[in-house]
Amino acid sequence: MKAKLKSIDDYLAGLSDEKRVALQKLRRVIRAAAPKAEECVSYQLPAFRLKGKLLVGFGAAANHCAFYPFSSATVKAHQRELKDYDTSKGTIRFQPNDGLPRALVRKLVKARIAENDR
Repeated sequence: MKAKLKSIDDYLAGLSDEKRVALQKLRRVIRAAAPKAEECVSYQLPAFRLKGKLLVGFGAAANHCAFYPFSSATVKAHQRELKDYDTSKGTIRFQPNDGLPRALVRKLVKARIAENDR
């Protein structure tokens, strides 16, 4: 059984260089889009919480990285912009060397902030 993660840095330390770099970039974009959000670990994944509610998260799997808006409504609302990515209810998968466009991540984070505020 894996040890319980204490921080996003702990999570990133266990990744390949390629995945770590991709997720560090994603982390910076999320932080810039939601500067008042606090970093946390939720479900053993790096995440951000705002006003006590989960906002977004990210992680790495064997063959991809993922961005988790934690919302099927947000993914569905942006399906046209996400057409080039493998998505499921609350997950957007991408290749580490491709990353996700900054503008798209910002838009998704802002959508989640608005959704949580409702």
